[in-house]
Amino acid sequence: MTEQSTTAASQPFQLPRFYMPYTARLNPHLDEARAHSTAWAREMGMLEGSGVWDQGDLEAHDYGLLCAYTHPDCDGPALSLITDWYVWVFFFDDHFLDMFKRTNDRAAGKAHLDRLPLFMPRDLEDPVPEPENPVEAGLADLWRRTVPAMSMDWRRRFAESTEHLLNESMWELSNIDEGRIANPVEYIEMRRKVGGAPWSAGLVEYATAEVPAPVARARPLRVLMETFSDAVHLRNDLFSYEREVRDEGELSNGVLVLETFFGCTTQEAAEAVNDVLTSRLHQFEHTAFTEVPALAADQRLTPDQIAAVAAYTRGLQDWQSGGHEWHLRSSRYMNKGAVRDGGRPGALSGLGAGAADVRALFDALGVERLRAYTHVPFRKVGPSVIPDIRMPFALRINPGLDGARARLLPWAHRMGILSEGVWDENKLAAADVALCAAGIDPDGTPEALDLSVAWLAWGTYADDYYPLVFGSRRDLAAAKRCTERLSACMPVDGEPVPPPANAMERGLIDLWERTAGAMDADERRTWKAAVEAMTESWLWELANQTQNRVPDPVDYLEMRRATFGSDLTMGLCRLGHGPAVPPEVFRSGPVRSLENAAVDYACLVNDVFSYQKEIEYEGEMHNAILVVQTFFGVDHPTALRVVHDLLTQRMRQFEHVVAHELPLLHEDFGLDRTARAALDGYVQQLRDWTAGILNWHRQVDRYRADHLAARAHGFLPDRIPTSPVPLLTPGSGSGPRIFAG
Repeated sequence: MTEQSTTAASQPFQLPRFYMPYTARLNPHLDEARAHSTAWAREMGMLEGSGVWDQGDLEAHDYGLLCAYTHPDCDGPALSLITDWYVWVFFFDDHFLDMFKRTNDRAAGKAHLDRLPLFMPRDLEDPVPEPENPVEAGLADLWRRTVPAMSMDWRRRFAESTEHLLNESMWELSNIDEGRIANPVEYIEMRRKVGGAPWSAGLVEYATAEVPAPVARARPLRVLMETFSDAVHLRNDLFSYEREVRDEGELSNGVLVLETFFGCTTQEAAEAVNDVLTSRLHQFEHTAFTEVPALAADQRLTPDQIAAVAAYTRGLQDWQSGGHEWHLRSSRYMNKGAVRDGGRPGALSGLGAGAADVRALFDALGVERLRAYTHVPFRKVGPSVIPDIRMPFALRINPGLDGARARLLPWAHRMGILSEGVWDENKLAAADVALCAAGIDPDGTPEALDLSVAWLAWGTYADDYYPLVFGSRRDLAAAKRCTERLSACMPVDGEPVPPPANAMERGLIDLWERTAGAMDADERRTWKAAVEAMTESWLWELANQTQNRVPDPVDYLEMRRATFGSDLTMGLCRLGHGPAVPPEVFRSGPVRSLENAAVDYACLVNDVFSYQKEIEYEGEMHNAILVVQTFFGVDHPTALRVVHDLLTQRMRQFEHVVAHELPLLHEDFGLDRTARAALDGYVQQLRDWTAGILNWHRQVDRYRADHLAARAHGFLPDRIPTSPVPLLTPGSGSGPRIFAG
């Protein structure tokens, strides 16, 4: 056995063969950046005397090499500035580890983090405090040197990602303090913020081209950033497992998370992490080649703007290949025995290559991604198998249920929902949305319950309408036009509303007038954005349906929140809980984690119950069980077990946040008794929400095999609905909580 293989064998696992389709290139200004960053780190007080690093540490880590690989085309001054940023962020991480993580000093850690945003003023004329440590001194200097070259929009986005990077360190500190390992969904979500890759994407803009403001927050650009982030972080987790888990006692590592969640060996967990990493790179490429060009056309970007997006995309690719190359070389990481060709086709030696090289060729070409396009629709899969689903909260039913049921039918007829070939009275009764509303709003007035029921009926109908009417015809253009018209049905500042062309428009106009009438303009904008997030996510589903593409698990779970209407439903739950609860509390990590856990639980419950309906009868591919089957190449029982484990973990995550993170949130924000009571009331609404949704799935006919079989030939309408019907008189009240598959 060679010295290298002996050393590699002593590692906790053998590094997998990585998929890396881009060639790493080295910036010629490397030596300049190395020299500058060393002098700068000493000037900021980060080296001898800091108690964290000395010059030997900095040279061994070689952040100049990292930045020269990840930003190969920028000039010398820009590379030096970017290298200084990376020296700062790694010093911050090691300083926070030594000062606060190792000592579990949460109060001091929060005080340290609370000061750092003060050193990032949007306007450089605004005063900043006197720095008290190297982290503050470095941030103040870097901000002053960087932001003059960038727009105010970039400054806001970069400051936001920097604050996420800093503040979510408290999440890591809390988990270490509790000895707790996150579940996979929570981990991927929080790792983006803690790991800093969204922050790195901001520096890619600085080095290449700033993303045009009109599209900077659009889904395709967000997906590019998120897939880039996930791949960067998961790669880092593989290389840093030995140092983080064995040496530092770190719990935030993807290999450890999967090892714990699935009860598998470290090697198996490492291979699974690499599979997810590869899938995220595939998603990056899919988005860059399909969604970004479509976005550019839709938004009518100028040639200069298109060139900026292309340069930014190339910059993210360079970061992937360069970051991988740096991990292979840096003393900071476990990299003995790694396959240094990165799995690229050029590393193969021709037709005489062995079996391992054939696998390398498949890896290099990304052949496994083809599995996502091989789904055969309308396969016999039912009936759905329903496992024992954890529900720790008591079910409560609104006593006005029967009256709400009776009042829904005439409303649905007036809106035209039952006369367009998508739904009839039988399908409305099978859905029994009134039961769902009565469970999720057990204390609501009759008026509020009626509005909740109507929103649920509208959302569930629209969710059925898009794939049946547009998906069956692969008519994405008509679906986009429909979505634009739905947006116009929700005026914010008194804009004219078009005459309704179908039941969806008619129902939305009625619901918008009844729900948004008492809101101010900002509240209406937020509300409208929530509805649009849901309707636009249905376009994403249609695009996948057109391509016969089953999404990857991470992309699916995140978009599932949108297709489920989570922004809208969370906004509805928050009604009545302000202004006692400050807005920043709702934006905080713990509350978002609480909401996402509840939404993911409900989404996965829906996928378990609707599996036969969607896969066998509707030819659908947006179901978590199918996504897991396709991604991992496993059978239905195995995929169901994974999904069931995941939804159980999401409920446990909800309970964990309530028991452990919300009390800390009370202290962090200094909430008074009134605000705490309001937040507790919101938590109770979320409990009612999950209990009501599970009960609804258990009771209704919508997902039962006998109901589905009876309607096997009645799903597809024979025409696109267009006939208008007179509008209702506006009313008042509150809204719904879920739109189901």
